[in-house]
Amino acid sequence: MKYKDRIYGEFEITEPVILDLINSPSLKRLKEIDQAGYFEAHYPGTAHSRFEHSVGVYLLLKMYGAPLSEQIAGLIHDVSHSAFSHCVDYALDAGSEEEQSHQDNVFAGFVKKSDIPGILRNHDINLDFILDDSNFTLLERDLPELCADRIDYSLRGAVIFKEITGVKYFLDNLRAENGEWAFKSFQSAKKFAELFLKMSSVYYAGLASAVMFRTVGDYLRRALHKKYITEADLYTTDREVLRRIRPFHSSDAELKMLFDRMNKKVGCENCPDDFNAKVTLKSRAVDPLFRRGDKILRVSEADPSWGGIVKRELEPKKYFLKFKK
Repeated sequence: MKYKDRIYGEFEITEPVILDLINSPSLKRLKEIDQAGYFEAHYPGTAHSRFEHSVGVYLLLKMYGAPLSEQIAGLIHDVSHSAFSHCVDYALDAGSEEEQSHQDNVFAGFVKKSDIPGILRNHDINLDFILDDSNFTLLERDLPELCADRIDYSLRGAVIFKEITGVKYFLDNLRAENGEWAFKSFQSAKKFAELFLKMSSVYYAGLASAVMFRTVGDYLRRALHKKYITEADLYTTDREVLRRIRPFHSSDAELKMLFDRMNKKVGCENCPDDFNAKVTLKSRAVDPLFRRGDKILRVSEADPSWGGIVKRELEPKKYFLKFKK
């Protein structure tokens, strides 16, 4: 199978289990789940899917020599995302605004009820091993560590939002050593850390995301409360959920108002002294490793000021939204 990734280029994918997973209903559904949630209203032309990111994580792990089991784990790591991605954390009581962790919390149970266990059995691959994150330290690590998931979504986003024109510099300076990601120099590590910081502060935890998460979350919450949709419907696609809710716009003025808000048809500003909606966002920062001679150091060890920035940026961001309607 020939696959063209918008940031990594062209690949020939031949592993039977990978091909079966890519062509499975579980992975195909992610083609219609927006990576950011519902960001087109704020940044037209930047839509990219959870499928694109998932295959990107797989390709990144493959490029840097991760074992097939870790490549599989990378490919399926987002299959439990609902429609509108992390917006679900703002729609369900089970979600956490500060952690945006609902997808992680339901991941194992979701996978076990999907078509993925059968595919893995057909290839003699142990499901429990794949579901155990501790087996895959290149794929997943806690902030502020680097991991394949974080590397892919930040570089992919940076290209799509035109913060950078390509990823070659970062890929050429990146190494996977002993289950850890490390850059070849302080300069390249710091450059990546600064890019990641910009992506987080401007996009992932910026005002536009605050408005998106609050408005989409409120819209979905209203639809769930009024039983226009069920929680099971959230595990279809973005388009399908909207298709099921839209017929109720004409009879539910509040729902239509929330829809207008999420489509940026209603003005909004951050106004701590006079607000009608509060929202908390997960904030991110990384402290990459890099090689200096025979030593592996963190950016914060070479530049102590970076440690303070990381500590500050890992605190959740709070916004106080004032809508004009």
